[in-house]
Amino acid sequence: MRLTSAGMFLLLFSALQATDVQEKEVRALVGSDVELSCVFPERHSFDLNDLYVYWQTSVVGTPKTVVTYYLSGNSSAGHEDNRYRDRARLSLESMKRGDFSLHLHNITPQDEQRFNCLVFRKSLELEKILDVVVTLHVAANYSMPVVRAPSGPSENEELTFTCTSVNGYPRPNVYWINRTDNSLLNETLQNNTVSLNAHGLYDVVSVLTIRRTPSVNVGCCIENVLLHQNLTTISTQAETVTGTEYGITESQADAPKKQGAVLSALIVLGVVVAVAVATGWVCRSRCPPQDPRRSWAARPEQTFSSTVSDENSPPGAWTGFL
Repeated sequence: MRLTSAGMFLLLFSALQATDVQEKEVRALVGSDVELSCVFPERHSFDLNDLYVYWQTSVVGTPKTVVTYYLSGNSSAGHEDNRYRDRARLSLESMKRGDFSLHLHNITPQDEQRFNCLVFRKSLELEKILDVVVTLHVAANYSMPVVRAPSGPSENEELTFTCTSVNGYPRPNVYWINRTDNSLLNETLQNNTVSLNAHGLYDVVSVLTIRRTPSVNVGCCIENVLLHQNLTTISTQAETVTGTEYGITESQADAPKKQGAVLSALIVLGVVVAVAVATGWVCRSRCPPQDPRRSWAARPEQTFSSTVSDENSPPGAWTGFL
């Protein structure tokens, strides 16, 4: 029987004898490449002209989607789903050795599916010799959470903190932590908004509202269960400091303290200078004055030598000293 399309090949599935189904799970990051394993359990060499290999998505209650296929003696192509065209590949050399694995490139969140590998032999009247289901789990790292704290003094009795993290997968868990004792804050204090962006990844915004206390030290934690990953950012709000979007700045209440410290340092420096000057005057008053005549007597009398010009010497040239 000659098959002219993947659609005709699908009609054979219901009439084929059932075989044991192998179940596997694979994890991959968005943007990476992955291999979905489908290997004949026994060492065996296969003739490609005797094989029909078919990969499809297998989701209960939804139509099956063609990922890629190999039909011996059939040159028709183009029946793959557009999402997998040029991204799904089979290795002919590997299939000769019984390895029918699917190589899937540039993983996207939409690739989180159950993939079904089916292998048939024409020489055995299209008997199904291999049936493998591979569940692909897709993940993406969330960005480091950014926490915005209250930007200045306020008379409100409540403080509001906002935590943002983007471009992750799958849907995250969001926790707010009391850093004083590392306990989890009540989930009723937070309001989470999780949405899918244009890339099929999740963005999350969490708003925490708590009562004002003398010292607040909280952290925002984004948990990616599939990657076993927890990303935490700490934000502080206290009476002696004022939190900002980018960090912590000094409070105006600390300004008088700094001015007092500078004034004290200047007073100490003035006292040290005064003591040094007084010590110098005392030393000068105790030392006897020096007689100027003794200084001149100690100096040898200066003598000057005259110079004589040689008639044969050029004008302005020095010839010697007398």
